[in-house]
Amino acid sequence: MSKLPRLVITLAVVALLAVFLWPIWQIVLYAPQYPDGVKMYIYVDKLGGDSPGTLQNVNILNHYVGMKKIEPDSIPELKLMTPILLFFVVFGLITAIFDKKWMYYVWTLLLIVTFLVGLYDFYLWEYDYGHTLDPNAPMKFDGASFQPPVFGKKVILNFVVYSIPHIAGYCLAISAGLGILASFLKYKFSKA
Repeated sequence: MSKLPRLVITLAVVALLAVFLWPIWQIVLYAPQYPDGVKMYIYVDKLGGDSPGTLQNVNILNHYVGMKKIEPDSIPELKLMTPILLFFVVFGLITAIFDKKWMYYVWTLLLIVTFLVGLYDFYLWEYDYGHTLDPNAPMKFDGASFQPPVFGKKVILNFVVYSIPHIAGYCLAISAGLGILASFLKYKFSKA
């Protein structure tokens, strides 16, 4: 049983690797003119959609109400997330090898704090994106906010916007849960 924490932390690292395969988050916009929805995906290092022109279409829609153009190259988080997550992969594997109780605690705590900071940063980006509008926009809506939700559903004009985790986002949550479990098991077995 003493090898169980090592196995669980290794599974947490494997779950973390999902971010390099699938999107972390998705924002879907439904409207009468888009009954199938416009799907935008946030990956660890890029933005994409269900078609090659998704980002261009979102930028065209945003132009009418004065929202900033989404420029992936100008989003520093897309450059930072890969090294940050690779740090957690390496640290997690080192934790499994050396099997020190404090390493389990530090890995899990840092991972959870990083996720929470990431969600807050996402909120700030969306807030700025939805509130900083060009006063010369073709369409004006006094007092309107076009901020998408961080999580959940929101109606914005004639759009219904959903913002929810994608496959890798759920895998990140699983990774954190496995880190908590591994830390608990390490604590339990080290007291026996």
